[in-house]
Amino acid sequence: MPIPATQFIWFNGKLVPWEKATVHVLAHALHYGSSVFEGVRAYETHKGVAIFRLHDHTRRLFDSAKIYRMSLPFTVGDIDAACRQVIAANGLARGAYIRPVAFRGYGEIGVAPKIEPPTEVAVAAWEWGKYLGHESEEQGVDVCIASWHRVAPNTIPALAKAGGNYLSSQLIGAEARRLGFHEGIGLAPDGTISEGSGENLFLVKDGVLLTPALAHSVLGGITRDTVMRLARERGIEVRECAIPRELLYIADEAFFTGTAVEITPIRSVDRLNVGTGQRGPITETLQKAFFGLFSGATPDKWGWLDHVDMQAAPAAVAR
Repeated sequence: MPIPATQFIWFNGKLVPWEKATVHVLAHALHYGSSVFEGVRAYETHKGVAIFRLHDHTRRLFDSAKIYRMSLPFTVGDIDAACRQVIAANGLARGAYIRPVAFRGYGEIGVAPKIEPPTEVAVAAWEWGKYLGHESEEQGVDVCIASWHRVAPNTIPALAKAGGNYLSSQLIGAEARRLGFHEGIGLAPDGTISEGSGENLFLVKDGVLLTPALAHSVLGGITRDTVMRLARERGIEVRECAIPRELLYIADEAFFTGTAVEITPIRSVDRLNVGTGQRGPITETLQKAFFGLFSGATPDKWGWLDHVDMQAAPAAVAR
């Protein structure tokens, strides 16, 4: 299903009509994967639409750009403001998915050109439901261990959310769907568990919440961090550690986290039920705490909700 078009995209500092936010076919990023991006969600809350952990996402965008020595022609504040602007300008009062992206544009061809191509930046937003299906939040999903591994340290930096990194993710996800699963899990180079094609992974064993450490070729997920904080606040022990593959088969619970999937239970791995094959109690507790941030049931003591002024006058539109 194609992305549902909205009216405007913020592109290089200005709002432009959706259909006019275009780039040259010889843009460096198209040929060599030289882009960094974010996935951010805005939610309809009891106090109006709010973007979840906006500043943390934007900071990670700049961190990813720094790793790839990509100089962004805007500030963190500019990108934060652009995210709010596309929500307001497009009237997305029921919430939305937001996609900031920065990429090397049209200039010299070549993997490492002598003259750096210009960096272009865009922010789009649209309404988007549950990434793995509306029923997945309660019923969970079936996953497999992919034959494709995640990138090894000192090859491609896993902590950067870069476009080229997601070629690995495409292989993992496509293999899983070809075999009849909702999603795949990649192993780290040492054979321990890493992450899904676009999600961080948690499992529960004997009441302890386990997740692969950052050294295991995982992205430092914003939702991952959120879940660990919410869990510790509720007295749930959290360990970041190496996780052998077989521990997934005997775990009591398992779930994915990410901006797109939010918190999605895993009901089976490689056709073996996880626990009872249903959403477990710790997963449900963390879901309630997470979604409670938007209903008001969970106090936002961290200042994670960035409320959008939907009445703000939009900037001039470039046509």
